[in-house]
Amino acid sequence: MTSLNELTLAQARDALAAKKASAVELAQAHLDAMEKARGLGAYVAETPEIALDMARRSDQRIASGEAGALEGLPIGVKDLYATKGVHTQACSHILDGFKPAYESTVSANLWRDGAVMLGKLNMDEFAMGSSNETSFYGPVASPWLPPGWSADKARAALATKEKAGLLVPGGSSGGSASAVAAHLCLGATASDTGGSIRQPAAFTGTAGVKPTYGRCSRWGMVAFASSLDQAGPIARNVRDCAILLRSMAGHDPKDTTSVDAPVPDYEKAVGASIKGRKIGIPKEYRVSGMPEEIDALWRKGVDWLRDAGAEIVEISLPHTKYALPAYYIVAPAEASSNLARYDGVRYGLRAPGRDIRELYENTRAQGFGPEVRRRIMIGAYVLSAGYYDAYYVRAQKIRTLIRRDFEAAFHDGVDAILTPATPSPAFAIGEKTSADPVEMYLNDVFTVTVNMAGLPGFAVPAGLSKDGLPLGLQLIGRPFDEETLFSVAQAVEEAAGPVSLPKPWWA
Repeated sequence: MTSLNELTLAQARDALAAKKASAVELAQAHLDAMEKARGLGAYVAETPEIALDMARRSDQRIASGEAGALEGLPIGVKDLYATKGVHTQACSHILDGFKPAYESTVSANLWRDGAVMLGKLNMDEFAMGSSNETSFYGPVASPWLPPGWSADKARAALATKEKAGLLVPGGSSGGSASAVAAHLCLGATASDTGGSIRQPAAFTGTAGVKPTYGRCSRWGMVAFASSLDQAGPIARNVRDCAILLRSMAGHDPKDTTSVDAPVPDYEKAVGASIKGRKIGIPKEYRVSGMPEEIDALWRKGVDWLRDAGAEIVEISLPHTKYALPAYYIVAPAEASSNLARYDGVRYGLRAPGRDIRELYENTRAQGFGPEVRRRIMIGAYVLSAGYYDAYYVRAQKIRTLIRRDFEAAFHDGVDAILTPATPSPAFAIGEKTSADPVEMYLNDVFTVTVNMAGLPGFAVPAGLSKDGLPLGLQLIGRPFDEETLFSVAQAVEEAAGPVSLPKPWWA
């Protein structure tokens, strides 16, 4: 018999509507699973009392026929989102003890529609990372077993602080991806600045969508790079992502970058025919050194879409090779500005000093981790006198050229673009953190262009590597045309077949 926490979000919604389960039972099943999986490190704060109270109220609304679109469905919330009266620290020591007096717009939209909050999910500190190893609360482990490892060996590694040798779930939304893959929530909020939804989804055999910039409000999200950050969901499949995104999205007058446009019913697009759709294959994404199994999966994805009736065309995105270096100028520059507010005076950590200057220095030195400090320093450098034009202005010009590449492709009739999601399967915790940081940054090589151009992107589970680890394909769409992405993503998901998520070896 399938446990309640193993249902998909759509299945759980149907079970609640048919009175086959109650919201309280559904919440309790997930809380029990979370307790057994604490070793994974997916949650940094569990909220069982809040969850059960919300579930009880959901049962009352279901009984009275007043159920919302997400009524009674338990989800996890990335620690980047402000949740009123609940731990919100972006997994950084500098926000130690912070519990906001307000709610982010995205999470408020979810509670409005009846969703149940299970807790706050681990993440790379201030969303800066590709492996969820920079969190102040320690790394998150993927629920997928490393190749050749027994459950006993993995449990022994899980009991250590470092979790060395276990697989990373990707980042920065590693807690979200790990929790969804381990059946610790039906879905989760995540955020994507350079691939932080799509890369962890691909690493864990889950689905993740980064909407068009402006589709979801950023109000109440802890800022990393304001012109790149975008909220989105990670869930077990394409349909579940569609259900979540419809609630998360919408215009918000508190966010000046939020677009005032109707939010479609994305679920209606799931399963729609893609016959006659034109799918672009960018030649520049065939990067040097790409593993053969990634290239083979890409070719297989092309065949799946062609078999579904799509027209396949080769396209050129000539400025792709400049996207990663330009991103790692723009994002740190914005981060250095956004993180200047954390000074130990108003909230969070305060490290005393002899004067105000020393208080600032001590607080920021103790409060920020190594990766955040690195990016602040890079950002301050490229914004400084004498280097602003040479680096930051030039990176912004490249960003414009990247956007124009996509505009040209879409102008020529391309409906969506298919690429790999990541350059490799998941790697081991500790494998890349001690090496050159650039090696870690290269994990974003296929994803950063989407953020630089403000486009929607989708990571779909598409198969397993030769070692049995998840691999994903990425779909890139026109601005505010997430509906087409959902229909094409569903075609990929159906052709690839379901990815069987791991059994709870960690329990």
